[in-house]
Amino acid sequence: MRRPNNYDEAKVQGEYTPVELGGHKMVIKSVEERMTKTNRPMLVVYFDFAPGDKQAGYFMESFKNDIRPDKKWPNQGTAYVVAEDAEGNCTSQLKTLCTCTEHSNAGFECWKPDGTLDIVGMKNKLIGGVFGPQKDYYDGKVLDKRVFRWFMSIDKVAEAQIPRESETKAYRDYQEGHAQMPSPDADGFMNIPDGIDEELPFN
Repeated sequence: MRRPNNYDEAKVQGEYTPVELGGHKMVIKSVEERMTKTNRPMLVVYFDFAPGDKQAGYFMESFKNDIRPDKKWPNQGTAYVVAEDAEGNCTSQLKTLCTCTEHSNAGFECWKPDGTLDIVGMKNKLIGGVFGPQKDYYDGKVLDKRVFRWFMSIDKVAEAQIPRESETKAYRDYQEGHAQMPSPDADGFMNIPDGIDEELPFN
């Protein structure tokens, strides 16, 4: 056998490069409309790091390297945005998503003239995002994770600070000796355990 091209640069199986903390330039891959368990409208935003970012294509690479027969889009590359509060008013998370998408893509408007969200038009639009450290507890283990925290305009990415470490409800319950239950975290995004990744919904 001849030595393959790019042998020295090829990754060893099992090697893992974590998401870098702080700001990232991102691209929205797809947006889905769903309902939460409490029957509130929610958006599921799938994203990847955009060309020009320090880890461009990170989640697509992770997806391609997933050897499971039912491989799925990484949960780290997914944001669950609850759209309305208990009174039916717009959440700050939805307003942030739309505002940052519009600021990052000149001329694009999230809301169509008929008052509906242009989720098809949001596909492939640029946006910024911030990742921070998080303590979690899942499957009997304490986990030190790096998770998506919030959206921002893409021109603010370079000056983004690393957020303080957050704790999931599961971790806090573990610390207090209670059972774990997934719930929205302090940012209002849904805290979904690692075992509940979403399937790739786009081409």
